[in-house]
Amino acid sequence: MPRPFCCRRVQGDPPSTFFKPRGVPLAALQVVTMTVDEYEAVRLADLDSLYQEEAAKRMDVSRQTFGRIIESAHRKIAQALVHGQGLEIKGGEIEMISQRKFQCSNCGHTWQVPFGTGWPAECPQCKSHNIQRAPEDRGRGRWGAGGPGRGMHGGRCRRGGGPRANFQGGNQ
Repeated sequence: MPRPFCCRRVQGDPPSTFFKPRGVPLAALQVVTMTVDEYEAVRLADLDSLYQEEAAKRMDVSRQTFGRIIESAHRKIAQALVHGQGLEIKGGEIEMISQRKFQCSNCGHTWQVPFGTGWPAECPQCKSHNIQRAPEDRGRGRWGAGGPGRGMHGGRCRRGGGPRANFQGGNQ
């Protein structure tokens, strides 16, 4: 029996989930399906130009697993382009990276950054270093009731792109 997939962390859903060649009717089109984690791997490696090791850390997988994900994604993209097929992005074992809200104490500006990117150096509006978490975003700390924390891989995993799976909790 194969080992179950671990959740892969992704920054968000793709803005478009279907691509097709121009002039080919949808009814006559063969479709290649790429998972959301494969899309995220392409975004990190090819668009953001990250090394595989850094991209793997962001997705919370090993470097070898990231290599397999990106290889599969490249194969599917090439197949769709070379054979004139549609490309659909859906499914996969994923965990959405949540956003954190920050507020500038000087100008009152609020903004969001994804988890895992560290504390912002300055306010994007007035460049002040006097920033804090926004009042509505303050939880009870990493291990309290404020959120799942970094080590809880299975906590908010979506299977197959559908509703979120059951909370498993614990460090896995």
